[in-house]
Amino acid sequence: MNFALTAPDDALRARLQQRIDRKTKPVGALGRLEALALQIGLVQQTETPALHQPHILVFAGDHGAARAGVSAYPQDVTWQMVENFLAGGAAINVFCRQMELGLTVVDAGVNHDFGKRPGLIDAKIAPGTANYLEAPAMSAAERDAALARGRELAHALAANGCNAVGFGEMGIGNTASASLITHCLVGEAKGADLATITGRGTGLDDAGLARKRALLEQALTRGGRPTDPLAVLAEYGGFEIAMMAGAMLGAAEKGMLLLIDGFIVSSALLAAHAIAPQILPYCVFAHRSREPGHSVQLAALGVEPLMELDLRLGEGTGAALAWPLVQAAVNFLNEMASFESAGVSDKA
Repeated sequence: MNFALTAPDDALRARLQQRIDRKTKPVGALGRLEALALQIGLVQQTETPALHQPHILVFAGDHGAARAGVSAYPQDVTWQMVENFLAGGAAINVFCRQMELGLTVVDAGVNHDFGKRPGLIDAKIAPGTANYLEAPAMSAAERDAALARGRELAHALAANGCNAVGFGEMGIGNTASASLITHCLVGEAKGADLATITGRGTGLDDAGLARKRALLEQALTRGGRPTDPLAVLAEYGGFEIAMMAGAMLGAAEKGMLLLIDGFIVSSALLAAHAIAPQILPYCVFAHRSREPGHSVQLAALGVEPLMELDLRLGEGTGAALAWPLVQAAVNFLNEMASFESAGVSDKA
């Protein structure tokens, strides 16, 4: 599948930087907000960027390996949490209401029939992936369908006027899948050995963590360590991860700003980045998760997140919490006076 995205044109950089530097403040005094304002201006290709109809997409899917014990929670929690999202009772609902963000849940492959529901998109590829301990998680056709559906969802948001989209996920067992994806796409030479990047997920104790790591080693013995992102998604991915990667690529195709959440969302981005490296300038990294593999992912991509709040919830909560910082970057660029307009003396 070919994604037609290009990196933002850099020709505007000098003018944007000059505009930022001439605000009534010492050069660089707004720190990371200045780099963020510059990034958003380049993404939108304007000196006066604007944020329209921001939205969070939460992709949900089940994992066949969850039944083998890679998570502390039973697989039924996936569909039960989707119900919680639809009822408005999860953390992501609370934060989206507070930040006035749109929220849509995408059933990419949950082992449950929700029927037609407000706020839910039925994009189910299958009722959960296969158990990657025994066989590839999905076929090439299923993977390609997930990528294509994600792209369609992002394009639809853009057509409705959205130019900033955050990504979240729900799927019991998906930290294990994210660990395998990260291990394959980053590699041990860059710190992605399985022992380092495999964390406790939803709260495994020491024995559970040891079992999880042993099961993931078993998966690698069966499926190997592919480095092609499409092969990695098919071997070890979840439908929610593959569909999210497609949505990220589709959003970048449309020039949207992407808010990247934690460990699982970043595993989808690793795959998207390996498919099309031009995606990176469109991405704002919201926070550094407590999942140990997330720092490895961020280092491999050469990026720094906006926040470090010890989050490890998922759902897109970090992306939602970072939204006021994105707004602040745009607002100071557009509304803050310059030395010239305010009649303030510059330094000697």
